[in-house]
Amino acid sequence: GIAVTILIGQIKDFLGLQYAAGVKPIEAIEKIEANIEAIGTFSWQALLVGVISLAILIVYPKLEKKIPPSLIAVVVGALMVKFIPGLDDGVFTIGELYTIPSGFPKFALTGMEFSFEKVSAVLPDAFTIAILAAIESLLSCVVADSMVNSRHNSNAELVAQGVGNIASVLFGGIPATGAIARTAANAKNGGRTPIAGMVHAVVLLLVLLFLMPLAGLIPMPTIAAILFMVAFNMSEYKKFIATIKTAPKSDIVVMIITFGLTIVFDLVIAIEVGMLLAAMLFMKRMSEETTVKGWSYVESENDKDSLELRTVPQHVRVYEISGPLFFGVADKILDVTFKEYTNCLVLRMRGVPAIDATAMNSLQQLYKKCESNGITLILSHVNEQPMQAMKKSGFYKKVGAENFCAHIDEALRRAEKIG
Repeated sequence: GIAVTILIGQIKDFLGLQYAAGVKPIEAIEKIEANIEAIGTFSWQALLVGVISLAILIVYPKLEKKIPPSLIAVVVGALMVKFIPGLDDGVFTIGELYTIPSGFPKFALTGMEFSFEKVSAVLPDAFTIAILAAIESLLSCVVADSMVNSRHNSNAELVAQGVGNIASVLFGGIPATGAIARTAANAKNGGRTPIAGMVHAVVLLLVLLFLMPLAGLIPMPTIAAILFMVAFNMSEYKKFIATIKTAPKSDIVVMIITFGLTIVFDLVIAIEVGMLLAAMLFMKRMSEETTVKGWSYVESENDKDSLELRTVPQHVRVYEISGPLFFGVADKILDVTFKEYTNCLVLRMRGVPAIDATAMNSLQQLYKKCESNGITLILSHVNEQPMQAMKKSGFYKKVGAENFCAHIDEALRRAEKIG
């Protein structure tokens, strides 16, 4: 959904459209309407620069990967507009559309008065902004995780964002969040560690202080082409289609509604409604799975299913998962660790009544991790709903029917045979 909104937002600059005075669309639907109304201002020069920039972004990575293709596109686009006669007539640059002051912003806290009434008035909005900013930043982290096969530190992200926003407001700034488009562009151009973000900040500062005249030469169609590629790369359209084909119907409904709301309204409304729907559907799913029945207290050594009464070979690691696997606990699946000599991992799932698409995705990642380390994944006592989800998603076929065992004893025998 975010990818689609980014793409819609860049059509204006890619085609060189000019909105009428006073027209400043914010939401995606408003931008579509404004683009249709302004189609008469279409510029073939802007389209030419945009198409050539887009071609560079697509073709260049196949030839050479050391230099980011976006940098090549920016340089080529700027040189085209600067030196090819006639192109500058229909192509706007950053410097022509925006006035960005150079130098450091001034300290803006002096002279402000604090009072209980003023704090009370802004506190509710402050909490709302803080929560929504945290959600958007962590969503940005999740997008980056999927692109670079990593896991973010939520605490570090939110503490850094808080400190940054406190510093920003001292100079007249507004609350900022992790930017999904910029994060995706960073990841696609090779950024893999926090150092990439730090370098990005330093480069922006240097541009602001010393290179604004050069940055002002960058054509807007080139920026639009770069963001087109960012939108395409972050869209994960294959996963979107696969989820529609394989996920439980309730998860598909949540995804499509969230997707639609992101485009029609905005990300904040989409997240709020999506989380509410997911929570309601999860409670419904749990109510269908929960049963109440009498039981008797037994000692561990008298429990026929106790793992303590079994001999586990050294090359085998056994993890028991208890409770429903859903989006709130899906990341715990990735906490599974191996030893150097491990070649079999047994997941005991007798206590898992249900699983959703997010947790299923984490299991897929765990399987890939096992596969890359030469470890056979074996699942023991998978209940009905999780088994259906695994078969529908293709996970059952990947792991192999022979590695799904009805009981822990059968799973251990299978693991011992492999070892």
